[in-house]
Amino acid sequence: MKKRVSKGRQNNQTEDTTNTRMRLLEAAGQLFAEKGFDRTTSKEITELAGANVASVNYHFQGIEGLYAAVVEEASGLLVTSAQMQEAMQGHQDPNNKLEAFLRMFVRSLTSPASSSWKLRILAREFSSPTLCNQPLHKKERMQKVSILKGIVAEITGLPEEHPAVARSCINVLAPCFFLMIGDRPTIKKAFPKLGLNPKDAEDLVQHMLHYAQAGLAIIAAKANE
Repeated sequence: MKKRVSKGRQNNQTEDTTNTRMRLLEAAGQLFAEKGFDRTTSKEITELAGANVASVNYHFQGIEGLYAAVVEEASGLLVTSAQMQEAMQGHQDPNNKLEAFLRMFVRSLTSPASSSWKLRILAREFSSPTLCNQPLHKKERMQKVSILKGIVAEITGLPEEHPAVARSCINVLAPCFFLMIGDRPTIKKAFPKLGLNPKDAEDLVQHMLHYAQAGLAIIAAKANE
């Protein structure tokens, strides 16, 4: 005869499972950010998480699945292409679109979560891709690039395929990538007045916008000479 499990006990088991999974994610995020995927072991993760050695396989079907979950968790820090497209709606002026584009990046990169392991995970994936070469990640990146290309082409009056559009996209994105992959303590020490807190986000957005607009205006003038 099967023993009946009380609802209270079932709830406790569910809560324990959720807590263990979250502890594993947090521990793995810290270790992957510090050491990288290839130099981190399941044993180190479970020891830091205070979990059973078999828990990585139980919850994530192995360390590869855990790393994928960590990257997915970290990716929530950044905006998606769908969110970008939604933010562009209602803006006819391409300069307003560029402002909205930069604001979404800057707000995520100056949020409290940007000081956690999440940003360092994304930086590692950007500089040494492990999972970002998968089709879904590639598609997401290319959609974001396509949005920016369209904005820059509108501002400069050049075709999206023009070399100056590609170079200008790099110029616009470079500060965002710097804030994403740069070591925060080093950046703050080198530029103590830069402002990387949520309250500084709008000033940073406006500075990056004006800098980009000035450069794009010169590019457009040169191309039309």
